[in-house]
Amino acid sequence: MMREESKISSPLLQFLLFLLFFSVSCVDGEDPYRFLTWKVTYGNIWPLGVKQQGILINGQFPGPRIDCVTNENLIISVYNYLNESFLISWNGLQQRRNSWQDGVYGTNCPIPPGKNFTYVLQVKDQIGSYFYFPSLAFHKAAGGIGGIAIWSRPKIPVPFPPPAGDFTVLAGDWYKRSHRELKLILDAGHDLPFPDGLLINGRGWNGYTFNVDQGKTYRFRISNIGLTTSINFRIEGHAMKLVEVEGSHTLQNTYTSLDIHLGQSYSVLVTADQRPLDYYIVVSSRFTSRVLMNTAILHYSNSGGRVSGPIPVGPTTQIAWSLSQARSIRWNLTASGPRPNPQGSYHYGLVKPVRTIRLANSAPVINGKQRYAVNSVSFAPADTPLKIADYYKIPGVFYVGSIPDQPSGGAAYIQTSVMHADFRSFVEIVFENWEDTVQSWHIDGYSFFVVGMDGGAWTPASRLRYNLRDTVARCTVQVYPKAWTAIYMALDNVGMWNIRSENWARQYLGQQFYLRVYSPANSWRDEYLIPRNALLCGRASRRRTRPLKFRNGS
Repeated sequence: MMREESKISSPLLQFLLFLLFFSVSCVDGEDPYRFLTWKVTYGNIWPLGVKQQGILINGQFPGPRIDCVTNENLIISVYNYLNESFLISWNGLQQRRNSWQDGVYGTNCPIPPGKNFTYVLQVKDQIGSYFYFPSLAFHKAAGGIGGIAIWSRPKIPVPFPPPAGDFTVLAGDWYKRSHRELKLILDAGHDLPFPDGLLINGRGWNGYTFNVDQGKTYRFRISNIGLTTSINFRIEGHAMKLVEVEGSHTLQNTYTSLDIHLGQSYSVLVTADQRPLDYYIVVSSRFTSRVLMNTAILHYSNSGGRVSGPIPVGPTTQIAWSLSQARSIRWNLTASGPRPNPQGSYHYGLVKPVRTIRLANSAPVINGKQRYAVNSVSFAPADTPLKIADYYKIPGVFYVGSIPDQPSGGAAYIQTSVMHADFRSFVEIVFENWEDTVQSWHIDGYSFFVVGMDGGAWTPASRLRYNLRDTVARCTVQVYPKAWTAIYMALDNVGMWNIRSENWARQYLGQQFYLRVYSPANSWRDEYLIPRNALLCGRASRRRTRPLKFRNGS
């Protein structure tokens, strides 16, 4: 148990934190600060009617939403009251020049039980809808997840009127087994069983209510925070106008339902323009042999009746329908992003990639156990975070080039896989999926342009079908069964960045690797120095970070 004196309420600690954060070089002094204190604890939850031990943040399941404005600095002090080490990562936050704050084991030492760590983040040049989650030890199956909303600065135009309300919807599959039981299943070399159900904001059937006034329009920020399953989202009798995808303002197409794959986030506008009743909000599983479903309630403040009648039916296993919808999601070229200039002023389609990286997922059995791999390499964590080992030049932790940038076709093997990439290069990445399940891929530290997706084998001729004008920029993308997805990405962010499957069992059993985006300049203009408060572990445990200094150098 942490001592009482260590709490953030202590005036002395507040003063020390003030000195620390205003002396750290990784934040811009002219931008505002938000200070958050989180206590991570176990707590009893009943999401599917069965008592479970969940992971709570400040006593909440899901955790509190982070609301911030473009370029603001977030100082988040995380106190770990669990009996096991813990880390939080920030799905979609780009951590410009600052992979030190990414919160995955490849970049950060875990927060030990009874200790705390303070993240120093800046939401530099970002807007949009994201979420945070625990990245270690399959904790994601127990909670510790919350939404992130990054608002535009006041003088930056937004391509829709201010909504009457702003809701977060965290939806995804859930297991009645504990995260420890699920981890044991994976450690034994088996895949996870079929999920027990779906949750909407931590609740089961009709367990959550969204209150609206008739005639007003509301923003719903929807994220699939599940472990294994794509979902479809819909609201009975109400159209949804898509306005934003993971930081990109989109063409404002209207949909009756949306497919949301693992790790993805969407913003829609919904107008309460129906009769004053209660309506179903429905989430159902996609591409599964048995359809899981959950409902919440859209409640009109002047409602004359409770929700009733049949639940709206959604798509189930139709891949062509989902692919067509994905292709319809386009960039709003005239809308401003985080800066006042239009999104379309960046002509990504006129930049020629200097390198093509092809990444093929697979499901090999290695040493009698189920594993997952990228280009035949199944990732194994090292005994020291890769970013820290790289900074201190500790030999033997990993080597760059331990994963090929093309499918090898050879036998799969286990390795701490790190791929080299040059700072300021522009690359094409093709995700190739020869399996029978939908894949979902995420890249930390970046937003990329989804230039194409289709069935069959990717070839250079596939580039003739790329969208080089108005495709959406995002950080998580799906790859359909026996299909490919291609992206363009400007490598403008130095650091050690995790590229992973958002299927959490596949990620845990090896379908991930790290991209080391390297600049030889070794300058703070390209990348910030190691934080003064960085936790050190493994082979770096006896090393030292930079000493705390005041601005006058004393």
